[in-house]
Amino acid sequence: MEKRVLITGAAGFLGSHLCDKFIADGCHVIAMDNLITGTLKNLEHLLPNAAFEFYHHDVTKYIHIPGQLDYILHFASPASPVDYLKIPIQTLKVGAMGTHNCLGLAKDKKARILVASTSEVYGDPLVHPQNEEYWGNVNPVGPRGVYDEAKRYMESLTMAYHNFHGVDTRIVRIFNTYGPRMRLNDGRALPAFIGQALKGEDLTVFGDGTQTRSFCFVSDLIEGVYKLLLSDYCLPVNIGNPDEVSLLTFANEILHLTGNKVKIAYLPLPVDDPRKRQPDITKARNLLNWEPVVSREEGLKRTYEYFKHLYSEKGWS
Repeated sequence: MEKRVLITGAAGFLGSHLCDKFIADGCHVIAMDNLITGTLKNLEHLLPNAAFEFYHHDVTKYIHIPGQLDYILHFASPASPVDYLKIPIQTLKVGAMGTHNCLGLAKDKKARILVASTSEVYGDPLVHPQNEEYWGNVNPVGPRGVYDEAKRYMESLTMAYHNFHGVDTRIVRIFNTYGPRMRLNDGRALPAFIGQALKGEDLTVFGDGTQTRSFCFVSDLIEGVYKLLLSDYCLPVNIGNPDEVSLLTFANEILHLTGNKVKIAYLPLPVDDPRKRQPDITKARNLLNWEPVVSREEGLKRTYEYFKHLYSEKGWS
């Protein structure tokens, strides 16, 4: 029998790529999204497929899925500061109530569930690079706390269901990911830089630009998530690219890629903005035989072509 897979947050950046992956693998995919930050445009190529269903539903409400379920991938959540600063309550609810509903469904269906956590559980880290045993440095009452703590609670709740109810669980901690289907108004560094360059605007770097990020191309991330789902490891696993780069260097790479002759403008650093971000992927390498294969140079080229097409579609130069 074909596997039946529920993917929440399916109309988002990562969720839609997961739908593609499982459809290509011969699964029946039930995609769920309330479209608060996602868009059906990311899924329209799958809608004619008989192995694909779309449920317009908010996971913080009771979830009913008829029939068997083999896997649940809980990816529903605002993931950009632009979003979770605008809708903080919804962000907390999807991490708490949404996760509770998904775990309850997994328990009822005897399905394996993978929940999407984040490198933000490490906060502004005092350990570098960040490994899964590090507990983090998070300000629970700061502006980013609604996202950070929602994900930390998600992990705790997931392990409680695993330990108390015996639910078959997986936890992925996702580091900065980029690629086609990111939103133009996402607010994160890569779409912001490329969008500004395409419009001939100065690239805005926060602080002095020495803060670092580690960018993983989306196809690598999806492969890591897939391998973790099929593994037998229940504790959190970092999935990301350990190739660390400062945001100032990254901005200059975007300028070189686009060929635009604009400047870099500096703005004040946001509250609680992490100064360092680099995954220790030793567990992923050893447990999953996974590591990223797409270089930043290649990934940026693919992503730039996607954004150029979007700008062309909208009539922008």
